[in-house]
Amino acid sequence: MKALVLAGGSGTRLRPITHTSAKQLVPVANKPVLFYGLEAIAAAGITELGLVVGDTHAEIEAAVGDGSAFGLQVTYLRQPAPLGLAHAVLIARDYLGDEDFVMYLGDNFIVGGINDLVERFARERPAAQIMLTNVADPRQFGVAELDTEGRVVGLEEKPARPKSDLALVGVYLFSPAVHQAVAELKPSWRGELEITDAIQWLIEAGLRVESSVISGYWKDTGNVTDMLEVNRLVLESVEPLVQGRVDAVSELIGRVAIEPGAVVERSRVVGPAIVGAGARIQDSYVGPYTSIGASCAITGSEIEYSIVLPRASIAGVGRIESSLIGHDVEITPAPNTPKAHRLVLGDHSKVQISS
Repeated sequence: MKALVLAGGSGTRLRPITHTSAKQLVPVANKPVLFYGLEAIAAAGITELGLVVGDTHAEIEAAVGDGSAFGLQVTYLRQPAPLGLAHAVLIARDYLGDEDFVMYLGDNFIVGGINDLVERFARERPAAQIMLTNVADPRQFGVAELDTEGRVVGLEEKPARPKSDLALVGVYLFSPAVHQAVAELKPSWRGELEITDAIQWLIEAGLRVESSVISGYWKDTGNVTDMLEVNRLVLESVEPLVQGRVDAVSELIGRVAIEPGAVVERSRVVGPAIVGAGARIQDSYVGPYTSIGASCAITGSEIEYSIVLPRASIAGVGRIESSLIGHDVEITPAPNTPKAHRLVLGDHSKVQISS
């Protein structure tokens, strides 16, 4: 079995972060989301992986390399535009050959890995196997309809009137039969080749499509709220470890990881939290569920339930919560007079100001 990981999307819901960074490389607990998926694939015993990339290919290739760090052999497959999940299968046809494969969306996060899913597919050999989960608003997802015996009888992408609350999770397993289905597809109303249409083709062709409703945790990390929630979940399992320097008057409370070269002075860090390599925390408070990236500087400030990407600087700011702060950002207090907000914001920024 091979793996096909999709990392070609533009990440519009994470702008402005994704104007300059691939959405799959935005970190949770100081590790890119994409890496969790690669580790799960390797843990399932899969070694050959096709990585579908788009405009951010250079950044992703620099981060992943040849895949050897994950125990994988990575082949990069260029997608000229994000034209749908089934389009990614189409351009990977030669790479995949006639082998079974798992398709994994690079910005998805699944607790518990995919070992059981892969083992079940190898044992039962359906044409396709999908993972489902109950969601509050299925209109935002591909939605599955099951019969009274739990078999998949229909699929629809982002329906206006969903027939169930079962959304497709971003992991699929396919036999080579899917290639014929993909070859028959026409673009949907969104102008994309939909993987849901390909699976529906398999069903209508009389081929077996199996599903399982996952009980574990799944998130599509496509927006800031979900990124922060996944960061919270991962930090729940962080082990307390001090590899940097913490002075005698600072406090580390709970599960706090201080990475090599980090310095904490005259500060309090309440876990679960992680302070990245080479970061400096001075005269500050870092609260629970916060990831401070490498080489950041937090001075005279308070921050909680947030993700701070590498090399950001926060100085003299009273309180920051529920925030995603990008690479090389500088945050400082505004002058007291005149009382005004002074902002330099990129395209598609979202700002909340307490007057």
